[in-house]
Amino acid sequence: MKLDIACGQNKQKGFTGIDIAPGPGVDIVWDLEKYPWGPIKDNSVEEVYVSHYAEHTKDLMKFMDEIWRICTHDAKITILGPYYTSIRAWQDPTHTRVLSEATWMYFNKDWRVANKLDHYPIKSNFNVDKMAVFFNPPWDKKSEEARQFAQQHYWNVVSDMLVELKVIKEY
Repeated sequence: MKLDIACGQNKQKGFTGIDIAPGPGVDIVWDLEKYPWGPIKDNSVEEVYVSHYAEHTKDLMKFMDEIWRICTHDAKITILGPYYTSIRAWQDPTHTRVLSEATWMYFNKDWRVANKLDHYPIKSNFNVDKMAVFFNPPWDKKSEEARQFAQQHYWNVVSDMLVELKVIKEY
């Protein structure tokens, strides 16, 4: 199964949509803050798409652990959300957190061990396969060097971030 988490009215083609509210494209109605996600079995999902929901979840560790539980080894996870230095990350009162590149490292077991954070209550293990950011105008037309400097030093240069993770399960 391919699962579009918190799909709303924008379910990805070829995916099963899960959301708290019924509507067009929602195949499974479920409160994503209620764990475990009852209708989804262990190791039953080979791809997950999450667009603009990770910043809303009350407990990102539980959320990521639940994605890990339902996914098969090597499953692909795509997460899209507002970048931490974008006003888009801060303006919405329903956001519970902001997300940066470093956020996703906490969900890699080797990284947690290397950084002496293996005491964190995280069960999941993901490799970060890809990260990309989307630059706002006029930065999207600037040189790579200018974009990198601006991304590190200025606000509202980047609107969103995309991260692709791969599930690691040790059998």
